[in-house]
Amino acid sequence: MRKRFRFIIVLLVIALCFVFLHPTLKWYFWTNQEDKALALASREKIKDYSENMARADVDKLIEMAALNSTEPLSEKYAPIIKEAKARRKALGMELPSQWTAQEVAASFKLSSKEKFIPIAQPILETAYRDSILGIKKYQTNAVKLGLDLSGGMLVIIKADLDAAISADGASSETIADSKKAAMTLAMDTLRSRIDKFGLTDPVIRRQGDDRIYIEMPGAADADKINSIIMGRGILAFHIVDDEATQTFREYYRNNPGKTFDAEYNLLNPEIIPEDCIVLGVYHKDAYGIDERDDREPFLVVKKQAGLEGKHLVSVDTSTDQRSNNPLVNFSLDAEGAKIFAELTTSNVGKRLAIVSDNKIKSAPNLKEPITGGSGSISGMSATEANNLKTVLRTAWLNVPLQLETQQVVGASLGDEKINEGIKALQWGLIAVLIFMLVFYKEAGINACIAQILNLYIMFSVLSAFNLTLTLPSIAGMILTIGMAVDANVVVFERIKEELRLGKTREAAINAGFEHAFSAIMDSNITTFIAAFFLSILGTGPIKGFAYSLAIGVVSSVFTALFVSRLIFDFGTQTLKFNKIHISWRKLENEKNN
Repeated sequence: MRKRFRFIIVLLVIALCFVFLHPTLKWYFWTNQEDKALALASREKIKDYSENMARADVDKLIEMAALNSTEPLSEKYAPIIKEAKARRKALGMELPSQWTAQEVAASFKLSSKEKFIPIAQPILETAYRDSILGIKKYQTNAVKLGLDLSGGMLVIIKADLDAAISADGASSETIADSKKAAMTLAMDTLRSRIDKFGLTDPVIRRQGDDRIYIEMPGAADADKINSIIMGRGILAFHIVDDEATQTFREYYRNNPGKTFDAEYNLLNPEIIPEDCIVLGVYHKDAYGIDERDDREPFLVVKKQAGLEGKHLVSVDTSTDQRSNNPLVNFSLDAEGAKIFAELTTSNVGKRLAIVSDNKIKSAPNLKEPITGGSGSISGMSATEANNLKTVLRTAWLNVPLQLETQQVVGASLGDEKINEGIKALQWGLIAVLIFMLVFYKEAGINACIAQILNLYIMFSVLSAFNLTLTLPSIAGMILTIGMAVDANVVVFERIKEELRLGKTREAAINAGFEHAFSAIMDSNITTFIAAFFLSILGTGPIKGFAYSLAIGVVSSVFTALFVSRLIFDFGTQTLKFNKIHISWRKLENEKNN
């Protein structure tokens, strides 16, 4: 392989690794502690922060305008200034040389602050929200610290799959498939519930046949988490009473403060029929939080559920080929298909409210009877379709769960282990680098560069696949340091043998790499096989060790055979070196010279 081509590949690998590693660098080294705390907070807290900051900034802006301040606006008002520029351009107004509070206010041509606030505050709130959620995105894509490093909560839950499939009436031929489907549903449900409450991104994976392993790094409220993950959830379909909804809507419009108590119970139940209830209509806002719909905040629905969510068999999204609009497709079991056929046949033209935990998530129109045991819901955006899919899949969990293990690890213990692991990694790397420099002289510099690049690639791959860094994975990295340098040792010793035969620098390097190739590949392949089976058969910490070891094996082969060769060729062909200083002893070709 030509030197130029090898050089291009190395540069591409380095650049690609930087792209993978960028979220990790951004989160751990380029983000201050205050922003980290905000990004790790619940979505409710992020919303409160954004709203409060935006409100304070707008109040300050109005105050500065009232005082006729000539002070230029700070960078935090950049979103407002951008909007003001657009408005001035649209109106054909001249742009000011510097932006002050008066110039911004004049750009909007509003006579009072009551009119200015509803325009300015959402602009600043959006800027604060996007900034924090952007940081949160970096955290999501960065290398995670495992429970043993960051502290947090470990939970192991047993799913009663036998009870689930017996309730569903699965036949003996489909028991295995039914258990697999029930386990998948249980994991999806738990993930959805934890995410919904704004907790730290969890690690959720299957352990064995019927157990679910959950790690929630960071501070954890054990009681709150238990209530979240152990709840069964409620999903049901209710017919909307449009006439009663219209009557209630008029009453609510005239009596906004006299309709509900603090718990949103009706103060006057007589305003709706006895067989109906009032439920709020919710949708996901820009923060990912359930918020009541401003356009239609409440609907009156039949108290008796027309269909329970336990009859749902599958839910998925697709796109209508004719209109290109998103669809939410669902199918029901035999009993559910019969109930749903009767329900939709007798209520054509009405709306069907999808209710999860007493919240209406969607209310599509029944245009025609649905008699085949499956149907589609349309008339929504792609985001709304995905949200509805999640609701339908996870709101009803017909799988009994039992808490088996719960362990809380303090963050201080995690910090201590992090420091110990990093010190071990640092001193191991330093010791290896010193040995290579002392024993192999100038050629040792080659090995040192390859070793540092090897660690760089390892961390990049961990970040690319969003893997979790644990103490065992750090141990795997430390082990990889010694294994990686072993390849360099094999190559250097073969080069020394070729030099003793009197070969030139270039010939000795070429022959050394060629003869060492098979030995290096054989040793690393066997190690990779062992790591591969550890990753498949192992659980928990063993997987972390196996992943880091496997990644280290691949990256060490690349750096030893690819990068090291490139450095040697650079010295020979570009710098025109005739000799190679690879040993303290006089080699045969040096004696002859």
